[in-house]
Amino acid sequence: MKQRFPRHQKMTIVHGILSIVLIIDIVQLWLLTATMNSYLGGDSGVPLPALIFSCICLLLNLGLLRFLYKLDRTAN
Repeated sequence: MKQRFPRHQKMTIVHGILSIVLIIDIVQLWLLTATMNSYLGGDSGVPLPALIFSCICLLLNLGLLRFLYKLDRTAN
């Protein structure tokens, strides 16, 4: 049985997820800046680990989006 949340609890969950997405996006922007800085400085070993970590951040964001879609479907 799916648990149904009241509207105010759903909004609290949505605000929490948006806060987490904001933090992940800030980390990705910082990662891009640091990667470009080090790559242009001559360090060619940084882009691959940065790509892997950026893909992990993308998967986290997609997982949170999927959770939001599931949360919205339980409203009906």
